[in-house]
Amino acid sequence: MSRIRVVVLPGDGVGVEVTRAMQHVLEAVARRYSHELDLEEYAVGWNAYDSSGTPLPDETLEACLKGPAVFLGAVGDPRADRLEPGVRPESALLRLRSELQCFANLRPAKVDKELVRMSALKPEIAGGCDLVIVRELTGGIYYGTPRGREGSRAVNTLVYDEAEITRVAEVAFQLAGNRRRHVTSIDKANVLEVSQLWRSVVEDVGARYPDITLEHMLVDRAAMELVTAPSRFDVVLTSNLFGDILSDEASAMCGSLGLLASASVGGEVGLYEPVHGSAPDIAGRGIANPIGAIRSGALMLSHSFDLHIEAEAIEKAVQQTLANGLRTADLAGREDNPVSTEEFAHAVAEAVV
Repeated sequence: MSRIRVVVLPGDGVGVEVTRAMQHVLEAVARRYSHELDLEEYAVGWNAYDSSGTPLPDETLEACLKGPAVFLGAVGDPRADRLEPGVRPESALLRLRSELQCFANLRPAKVDKELVRMSALKPEIAGGCDLVIVRELTGGIYYGTPRGREGSRAVNTLVYDEAEITRVAEVAFQLAGNRRRHVTSIDKANVLEVSQLWRSVVEDVGARYPDITLEHMLVDRAAMELVTAPSRFDVVLTSNLFGDILSDEASAMCGSLGLLASASVGGEVGLYEPVHGSAPDIAGRGIANPIGAIRSGALMLSHSFDLHIEAEAIEKAVQQTLANGLRTADLAGREDNPVSTEEFAHAVAEAVV
């Protein structure tokens, strides 16, 4: 028996609903495989700010730092638009990533055969999509200094050093070793000195993995290839800004943001969350797609607890539920009768074997 200790941060909007769905599936896995499940819930985001004046209370951060895993539903609320950037819900996520030293964001993008018709791409193109984007998460233009705005001028600074690039590249090559042994490193080396450094360091890391093929690709070409030939990609390694953009592009191939999971790793504590936001326009209606959250739970079992069989059981249960014809509203066609968030989660839990 293993002890699965998770700090749960439901957050805002549909984050609360999809987190509940993920927990239900996790409970089914714990029963099926005889694990002890320890879930501790804390406030984050707008809900935390509304009650305590900060989007990331000290008690929440302290619990997260104890690890080994943190699950986050989503953060964000329109009422926070009037707040200063430093206290908006999204600032809690940025600080969490920094405090937990999560420097690598993993975003799998695979088109389920049951949902290929939902892709923005032609079925014969979308059907071959099975990739993971490894995005550097704590450096680059989002964090570089100087930064700021003065009158009619604004500045953001793109900065990376060798150590930052090396550690995220190591994650990508190690991941590729368990997949199809191919890394595509995305940069803008024809223009940016930072990208030239990125390319050089990635080549040095790649030399330590002679059984893995390394390919370099400019970001503009990569954006095109993702929608014309996604099957050519296995592990995609890139910087913070490029990864942010390309991972959202990849979501269109899969058919819905609600399908995609993510893991932020690198430190001793892993942070797991669905890719989608808090979606306040549909919050409380029970129609949110919980698949991204459920799959984030599977990533959590695999990466933070080495429970790979249990993680695979969740993936198979999701696929079985889809094969049985169940769809949430975002995936439902005219011939489908959509089920609620809770109903879908219950079906997945029952399919765990």
